[in-house]
Amino acid sequence: MARYTGPKTKISRIFGEPILGNGKWLGKNSNPPGQHGAQRKRKTLGEYALQLREKQKAKYTYGVLEKQFRRTFEEAARLKGVTGENLMRLLEARLDNTVFRLGIAPSRPAARQLVSHKHVTVNDVVVNVPSYSVKPGDVIGLKDKSKGNTAVTSQIKGKNPKFSWIDWNETEMKGTFIAYPERESVPENIKEQLIVELYSK
Repeated sequence: MARYTGPKTKISRIFGEPILGNGKWLGKNSNPPGQHGAQRKRKTLGEYALQLREKQKAKYTYGVLEKQFRRTFEEAARLKGVTGENLMRLLEARLDNTVFRLGIAPSRPAARQLVSHKHVTVNDVVVNVPSYSVKPGDVIGLKDKSKGNTAVTSQIKGKNPKFSWIDWNETEMKGTFIAYPERESVPENIKEQLIVELYSK
């Protein structure tokens, strides 16, 4: 499966949540996509369907493909602690997600593009792999040439103060990944336990 590049609102309508944007259109049309919309009778989702839906939601939210997601889950299962919480920590520690959380880019797809176009550095070394796993203490910033690029710097908003696991220095345009976040600190509405149950079958 290639990365999804279609309408973001369509995906948001599937889950009934603004997982790929600000969700301003959900108020106008919150019906599931399809020819018959709200008139279509939908059966109550079974256990497997709910688990699969939750996995798909996590994949679309973080922009991860199936094989990448499976590998991330397997790594989370090898770590000590609760597998579901480990999974969320690893997803949050992706470089593209960290760039988004720091406010360097307005969205995860935009952050992924910044990384792949070699604008982002980790510990002063250019890294162009969006799935690169950031470690506590790593310093993420823009390379010197990119700091003078108004197309890049005009998108910087700075981090949301509720994200306590990262720190942003506006003067130097650098951020620090302080620690892996606790699950209750991550705002995404994902039931990771259902994902664990799905892969445990």
